[in-house]
Amino acid sequence: MYLKVLVTAPYMQMVIDRFRYIFEEKGIELIVPIVKEHFDEQELLQWVTDVDGVICGDDQFTERVLKAAPKLKVLSKWGTGIDSIDQAACKRLGIAVRNSPNAFSEPVADSVLGYILNFARRLPWMDRIMRQGKWTKLPSVALRECTLGVIGVGNVGKAVVHRAAAFGMRVLGNDVVEMPFDFLAENRIDMVSKEELLQQAEFISLNCTLNPTSFHLISDTEFALMKSTAVIINTARGPIIDEPALIRALQSEQIAGAALDVFEQEPLPAESPLLKMDNVMLASHNANSSPEAWQRVHQNTVQNLLRELEKELCHSERT
Repeated sequence: MYLKVLVTAPYMQMVIDRFRYIFEEKGIELIVPIVKEHFDEQELLQWVTDVDGVICGDDQFTERVLKAAPKLKVLSKWGTGIDSIDQAACKRLGIAVRNSPNAFSEPVADSVLGYILNFARRLPWMDRIMRQGKWTKLPSVALRECTLGVIGVGNVGKAVVHRAAAFGMRVLGNDVVEMPFDFLAENRIDMVSKEELLQQAEFISLNCTLNPTSFHLISDTEFALMKSTAVIINTARGPIIDEPALIRALQSEQIAGAALDVFEQEPLPAESPLLKMDNVMLASHNANSSPEAWQRVHQNTVQNLLRELEKELCHSERT
């Protein structure tokens, strides 16, 4: 049986030639269009009409797109987050959705601690001043003098907590899921309400998934609760923060700073005020960067796809 697979995940596209022989052996044709970051609904509609599977990134697989793909059997997501996929529609249409849970917990947690250290020790700002020919000593703080609030204590959140505890930080957590007692005791973490966390933390790390309950979880009301010295860090999903509200909070100095790896619109528009703010650190959705983690995800993504397609191949052979 002849099958077609669309590859839209940019990270997978970069290495797809390594795996091409596997698909050729199974009689699977690969379609690899040019993708800048991800495909929106309209772009996907041009490619999905006759494909059996997709290796996707953060592409917008809406119900309209899924219904336009009558042969589609599986969406194999490169990475963990599947919030850009209409999972309810996939279930109704019999389309399998597969991903790689806990794929990037370690590198993302490293990125969070990197942002905390940079803001606490003022490293980028001191470097900048030195390069201007000035000998200025900026005030900074030790991490054990600070409280970290972690919203979303899942795989990434737990990895962040472990690192923060090693630095002697006081750690507060907030999650809808009850945490194991041994984890709480080992890391000396107190689980509190979101409001209490926001009021007490100097650093706030967002590590929750994006879903209807976490969309704009942090907006004007939440920023008003934070300390004027607070720094918010988002390495999860852009829409968890109401971006215009964040910009207002930064411009009015309601909070001290932000470190952002993800945004409501990606790539970040060139006209975004965030690009001109000195109290913001920005990155291009790259907190997952890790050769070992990427390789594991490459392999798992291909395996996830082939497992589902082989079910179809076996069914075809029997009939």
